[in-house]
Amino acid sequence: MKKLFLLFLLSSLISSCAPATQIPQKEMITVYATSATQPWLNELYACGESASVILNVTADEPDIYLRVGEPKNIISPMYQIDEEEILIVANRESVIQNLTLVEAQDLFAQGNASTQVWVYASGADVQIVFDQLVMKGRSVTSFAGLATSPQQMLDLINAEKDAVGILPKHWMAGNVREVFSAGTVPVLAITKEEPQGAVKELISCLQK
Repeated sequence: MKKLFLLFLLSSLISSCAPATQIPQKEMITVYATSATQPWLNELYACGESASVILNVTADEPDIYLRVGEPKNIISPMYQIDEEEILIVANRESVIQNLTLVEAQDLFAQGNASTQVWVYASGADVQIVFDQLVMKGRSVTSFAGLATSPQQMLDLINAEKDAVGILPKHWMAGNVREVFSAGTVPVLAITKEEPQGAVKELISCLQK
């Protein structure tokens, strides 16, 4: 009986001295998405969960940067993960009907007595795309309202019957209707360098 007790005590001491199993730490990847690409940021979170990595959202040199349309100066690797259609939309009660390209240019360049046009800041990716595809060198009227994001643009047009603005198709909802399609552009994942490891895995996940 004493021998059994000593053996049990010895095995307990050995077990207590054994090194604890270390839980591997998850890799952290920094990411950022423009307001127009928020739907894909949600997808990126799902991909991060599948890849067991932690995503930290920051605009300070992110490992993965999501935007619509190509930047003016291409200096980093870019990967298309989807595409987005850029639309001119109006409230369903608006007098504005389907527009031609020239009519769209005139509306946003000159304004309209019965319509309030809304745009984004000049540096926003969706506004850059709109200027390239629609305005083609013409300036937007100084009387245009300024929306800070597609969500705010959607809220404004839903609420105001005389409102006309620019909206990525993924944001279409509620009491808005399309009056002109500016065209389709790529949704891009941009990296600081050639992607490796978890960054490469996340981009591959977004492309599926």
